[in-house]
Amino acid sequence: MWDLKVLANYQFNYIFVGDRKKTIILFLHGFMGNLHDFQEVAALISEQFCCLLIDLPGHGNTEVKQDRDYAMPNLAQAIIELLKTLKINQCFLFGYSMGGRIALYLTIYFPHYFKKVILESTSPGLATKTERDRRIKQDLKLAEKLESQDYRIFLNQWYCNPLFSSFRQHPNYLHAIAKKLKNNPLKLAQSLRQMGTGMQPSLWHQLSANNVQLLLVVGEFDQKFITINQKILSFCCQSKLRIVHGSGHNVHFEQPVELANLINWFFKNN
Repeated sequence: MWDLKVLANYQFNYIFVGDRKKTIILFLHGFMGNLHDFQEVAALISEQFCCLLIDLPGHGNTEVKQDRDYAMPNLAQAIIELLKTLKINQCFLFGYSMGGRIALYLTIYFPHYFKKVILESTSPGLATKTERDRRIKQDLKLAEKLESQDYRIFLNQWYCNPLFSSFRQHPNYLHAIAKKLKNNPLKLAQSLRQMGTGMQPSLWHQLSANNVQLLLVVGEFDQKFITINQKILSFCCQSKLRIVHGSGHNVHFEQPVELANLINWFFKNN
């Protein structure tokens, strides 16, 4: 079932996969993705759960009115309003990369809405102002490229990053790129400016106060995020870490069956 929901400045595009009577999992995708990124995983778990997949601002068919609507605090509040409108009082939450950063913000500031949370290849942001300022400059340059460069060329350069080496080698890589090409690069640029890692509030200091159970998922080839998530473990006693073999940064794409098994294990039995 597809739908569009207008909430003040947000017109969310979303889809439910599975029976609405079952426990709901809200999925938040990564940068340059859209709700279709999770359809394979959702299909694998739809007998056990109902999956709510949404397009985040700047991606897919979700629309916003102002630049500030991309900012994480405003977006988080809008997602909570969407859940209220859909009469979802509490659900499970899953976020990947950029979507994982949003999911962690939601977990910390709106904990009563989420029973448990899975964060795939996620960071709590950058700890120092120096790091954030440096990252903002990098993201502004990337946003300018998105606006001035051929989008296909930008995508190819983006995924040349060693972080995505196993993603590029996947047999369905070109199919994944074809889906990403459906995004509007001008809107992606605004997302990067307003909700990039440098712009988001650092969440490191709030981790120790978190009481929502977290499952941290990273791929075995993603050493950068293995290190980050091992650090999260030391801050947050309510977290567990699982490293998925045969995967890099995009676990849901590279190892969907293994990820579906982890979702079932953590959300149903733990």
